[in-house]
Amino acid sequence: MVSASPREQWASKFGFVMAAVGSAVGLGNMWRFSYLTAEHGGAAFVILYLAMMLFVGLPVLLAELVLGRGAGRSPVQALGHFGGNAWKPLGLLFVASGFVILAYYSVIAGWTVRYTIEAALDSFGSDPAGHFGEISEGPQAIVWHLIFMAVTSAIVARGIKGGIELTTTVAMPLLFLVVCGLAVYAATLDKAGPGYTYYLQTDFNDVFSREVLSEAAGQAFFSLSLGMGAMLTYASYLSKDQHLPNESVMIAAADFAVAFIAGLVVFPLLFALGLSSEVSESTVGALFITLPGAFGRMGATGQIIGTLFFATLVVGALTSAISLLEVVVASAMDTLQWSRHKSAVVFGGIIALCGLPAAVDIDVLGAMDEVANNIFLLGGGLALAVFVGWVMPDPIGEVQTGAPGVRWFFLWRTLLRFVVPAVLLYILVDAVPRTVATLAGLFR
Repeated sequence: MVSASPREQWASKFGFVMAAVGSAVGLGNMWRFSYLTAEHGGAAFVILYLAMMLFVGLPVLLAELVLGRGAGRSPVQALGHFGGNAWKPLGLLFVASGFVILAYYSVIAGWTVRYTIEAALDSFGSDPAGHFGEISEGPQAIVWHLIFMAVTSAIVARGIKGGIELTTTVAMPLLFLVVCGLAVYAATLDKAGPGYTYYLQTDFNDVFSREVLSEAAGQAFFSLSLGMGAMLTYASYLSKDQHLPNESVMIAAADFAVAFIAGLVVFPLLFALGLSSEVSESTVGALFITLPGAFGRMGATGQIIGTLFFATLVVGALTSAISLLEVVVASAMDTLQWSRHKSAVVFGGIIALCGLPAAVDIDVLGAMDEVANNIFLLGGGLALAVFVGWVMPDPIGEVQTGAPGVRWFFLWRTLLRFVVPAVLLYILVDAVPRTVATLAGLFR
């Protein structure tokens, strides 16, 4: 054991915001939001999604920031600080969520690293589906998974300023520039217009159905990395003068912007190359089969565009993975009194080993994803809303620190007490049976 040391701090407000945005922006931003928008009413879905972001996502995001900054500790210790030992299991759930998600997420991230290299070398091949089947499971997937975990662990081991903040303050602005540049290029393609039409057609016919409401609320919740303790942990390194309401809005706005602009890249590209019939609900199918096929048809231009596109996926995957590992590492440092380096190496290694089944069998990866998203994150988010809304002493007093003059904090707490729990329970009623059925099928 080592003696406790002063808590690390972000070097700047910009560094914290970029790290938090990096946690939120991930692989799902590059396809899932675009697909849901196209399939569920276009601009009408965007309006519904923004409403869910405002009334569900932002309240929980601000709650995580308030809890983390107020306690100045990682999830387990933060919940214990404000709620006593009875609430520490919720902190353990956050740690377990980060652990499980990173174990399989790093497998997918390993695919993105490999595809970036293949795009640069123009070696996608003529059979993208067959190629993906070869590299997504087995020894090759294991190697890239381990490489990605090693890089993630090395960054986290270097600390908040020298590792996480340095990486995200460079990587995230580059990601925004590349995504915007790709959107400008996509606008110049023939038949880009039909792609925009497909993406942003406006149809209110089924936008308020149970399925679509659930999809919009779930996307708003998941896309902000909520319910896994990442934002809470990052906020624990903040000083008391930070304006948490403003920063939560900046994080949510940046996350939405990346997701929306990604759709302005993908759909014009697919329609311009005559691949509109191959638009699929599968994130994996779109990112690793359809799009590589599209880039392959574009020749030398496709090589450049494909390399840039997959490079953005690597950046999004890396910055999200860093935040997931930091939840586990910070908890080890606070609870076990381990050094940062030891925590990053040991738990990075354990998570890498736990991810091997997902690298060997893609069905295991899918099951882990469903359990994490549909049970861990939703359950954790629900419990967090109840804790900050009903249990935490004076959350309004804590959030007002650094944010003088803001008048809507009573509304924020009311949303946490009533609206957020109702919406998350609504989603859980549908999500839990589906997850149980998936697990039953896996072990049948």
